[in-house]
Amino acid sequence: MAKRLNTKIIFHLMGLLMLCNGVFMLLASVVSAIYKDGVTLEMSFAGISTTLLGTLFMFATKEHKKEIKKREGYMVVTFGWVFMTITGMLPYLFTGAIPDITNAFFETMSGYTTTGASILDDIESLPEGILFWRSMTHWIGGMGIIVLAIAILPLLGIGGMQLFAAEAPGPSADKLHPRITDTAKRLWLIYVGYTLAETLLLKLAGMSFFDAVNHSMATLSTGGFSTKNASLAHWNHSPIIQYIVILFMFLAGTNFVLSYFAFKGKIQRVIKDDEFKYYFRFIIAFTVISALVVYFQANVELSEYHPMVWGEGESAFRHALFQVISVVTTTGFVTADFTSWTTFLTVFFFGLMFLGGSAGSTSGGVKVVRHMLMIKNGLLEFKRTLHPNAVIPVRYNRKMVTENIIYNILGFFILYMLLFIIGALVLGFLGLDFETAIGGAASSLGNVGPAFGQLHPLANFNSLPDLGKWWCSFLMLLGRLELFTVLILMTPYFWKRT
Repeated sequence: MAKRLNTKIIFHLMGLLMLCNGVFMLLASVVSAIYKDGVTLEMSFAGISTTLLGTLFMFATKEHKKEIKKREGYMVVTFGWVFMTITGMLPYLFTGAIPDITNAFFETMSGYTTTGASILDDIESLPEGILFWRSMTHWIGGMGIIVLAIAILPLLGIGGMQLFAAEAPGPSADKLHPRITDTAKRLWLIYVGYTLAETLLLKLAGMSFFDAVNHSMATLSTGGFSTKNASLAHWNHSPIIQYIVILFMFLAGTNFVLSYFAFKGKIQRVIKDDEFKYYFRFIIAFTVISALVVYFQANVELSEYHPMVWGEGESAFRHALFQVISVVTTTGFVTADFTSWTTFLTVFFFGLMFLGGSAGSTSGGVKVVRHMLMIKNGLLEFKRTLHPNAVIPVRYNRKMVTENIIYNILGFFILYMLLFIIGALVLGFLGLDFETAIGGAASSLGNVGPAFGQLHPLANFNSLPDLGKWWCSFLMLLGRLELFTVLILMTPYFWKRT
């Protein structure tokens, strides 16, 4: 018979997460004070309240067994995200920036899950402290607040392997170091380093320091929250700024383990990685297709939305590349309403929403490695049909992939598509038109941000009914934690003590 759930360690870690959340809120209140935006007191109160609540949780459960199994790990990750969202919406509520609980929850969940879908009609009117907190929720969620907690857990005498497995349940099992805490620290070091590098480059390219910091946090988390109503289209006059963002979106969608190898001088490990090769080739191929269609078939829209700073050819290439990388990596920044280019590109970008970046990156979606292994397995079925007695395994990075992993990937993909269909059906039942329903479901589940129909890239999600916002928030959580982590809590088997 299985051991009883270690509830005290679960609530203890909930307290730790809320404590971290409160500290980040206090940091946002410092930004508010620097810019004298008039909401410093309210933001400080939100930060102090969250910090005290987290401290209370930790103090009340200090006598806990320092042991965490898989079941506790799944609960900590799932409920941790929910607790983070509930406390994370306090700055919006206390300052009155988003006074409605439904809207505040949606915006906060969208932030932590790095979806980037917003209900705000006038972003530029918000106080600087709120804008910074909004971007901070991206940055926290991007790498995973759980991974941050893993780096702290040794101080509490707790091992964190179960949490890491639940936070990153994809097929990639690469680790930077045998000790999971050292892995988390190295990942955060790379994450912080990229953020600082992009901030510096954007500042040098002409952005204000405040805008540079916010967009760097949103880029590296593949989130997509901007400080401007027009998103990156605000800087259509500056190709350099957009190319910098393109570069870091690409890096954020790449497995962070490969970034570590690159910094260690192991470039061959990066070049020979199967997923990276497919990821790079996909982006190049999709960009060429998009750029050609934009250049030859969407000239009216191109001239309307994109100033020709360096000529029509460069403009078509840049905006095609920007949108392809933004959608593939699920960042969600936009330079134009790509759904207005052509019907072909509308369908094309809808398909890209199901691709996703690399495993081990901050992007959402199905992930390139899953698509790659499904394609390889599908093609090998032809050989197996011709040679039924032959053993023809699927290989990844020159290693044989076990059948269990293939079955897991196929199961994940089937479940993902089923949830997308159910998600769209629910939105349709709530009164949304076909294009908006399928776009909203695909965008929320894939943590992409912009969608189609009423939710097109230059619009927002404020037009959704309240039930639609709660439903999309649930889809965001499912997508961010890659389905199984959340859904397993809904199975009777999980709660049985057998």
